[in-house]
Amino acid sequence: MSFSPVRTLTASLAFAVVSSSALAATSATSATSATVAASATSATPETPPIPTAAAAARGTTAAAAATGYAVRSRFAAGGEGGWDYLTVDASGHRLFVSRSSHVQVLDLATGSPVGDIPDTAGVHGIALVPALQRGFTSNGRAGTVTVFDLATLKPIETVKTTGGIPDFILYEPATKRILTFNGRGANVTAIDAGSAKVVGTLAVGGKPEAAVADGTGRVFVNVEDRAEVVAFDARTMKEERRWSLAPCEEPTGLALDAARGRLFSGCGNRMLAVVNVADGALLATVPTGQGTDGVAFDPGTGTVFVSNGEGTLSLVREERPGSFVLVGNVPTERGARTVALDPATHRLYLPTARFGPPPAPTADRPRPRPSIVPGSFEILVVGPEKG
Repeated sequence: MSFSPVRTLTASLAFAVVSSSALAATSATSATSATVAASATSATPETPPIPTAAAAARGTTAAAAATGYAVRSRFAAGGEGGWDYLTVDASGHRLFVSRSSHVQVLDLATGSPVGDIPDTAGVHGIALVPALQRGFTSNGRAGTVTVFDLATLKPIETVKTTGGIPDFILYEPATKRILTFNGRGANVTAIDAGSAKVVGTLAVGGKPEAAVADGTGRVFVNVEDRAEVVAFDARTMKEERRWSLAPCEEPTGLALDAARGRLFSGCGNRMLAVVNVADGALLATVPTGQGTDGVAFDPGTGTVFVSNGEGTLSLVREERPGSFVLVGNVPTERGARTVALDPATHRLYLPTARFGPPPAPTADRPRPRPSIVPGSFEILVVGPEKG
């Protein structure tokens, strides 16, 4: 679920970390009880209690044994601002992290700061084009895209989008276009990556969220408030197909298994919806966690990762054609709801922070967000035992 300007949200901060007993049960039974066929739907579990440190450690050990994944390290990034999407620069060995008004750039191996991109008001996402030595940020509050030099990180120019609150941003390689998905504008802006000129727009009839490109010019995007996926041609900027994701509600994160033709939509009602890209058929729904906002697919392992603000990372695999299994839930931290994957190392990066009590309600802010403990922002590095 997307909220402007960042996804550090009241809803996600209310979620409790899954208890060790629940995690152990999930890990032990997932292979037999969490396989979900095309007609299956998930029940919504009750929010579990916050575990003790010892119980959380036991849950982490059980999840690691079942899934092979665990939090392997943490980058103490610190700094000011909330956060949203983050992007792995595999060729440059860097991690780009949106931080409300600027972009932190960290060393991918150590987490050490290597640069910063300023003046990106309400930044949501970062798209990289190494072939052009250019990067692009979607600045939600400003309604712009910042073009920056990928080597020096210096801003080059800004481009006005065709709709308000540009949120997700994507590079489409077949057309060499940058696409922004504009929440308030309910549309998509196409920008030529070389000239930085706006070359098209497409209305999607609702609030666009995450998107994926298949490499041929076809793009898929979740429309959150309509619970749909829209497929469109990035060359013509024309809609091709529109598919319902029901019973999925409020889809946000999206990933693609291009080899098998599967779309994976993370849903606000604790499930992952799996769709056939050929005809839009709903192949399965798989139970996940609460507060989902990010989905990643690792083609090297065939694993889908769903990041949940409650403090878990759900792992899903296609056990046999059309049948999907919840492998288990890896404990992360409360608020870690977005995710980026490095397919070379199979490591995943999830941003979060520690939270204090919310300020007192006011007439203007009747439900204020919990405060972020200063200097507590960090990146969780989740990975397999070897990788």
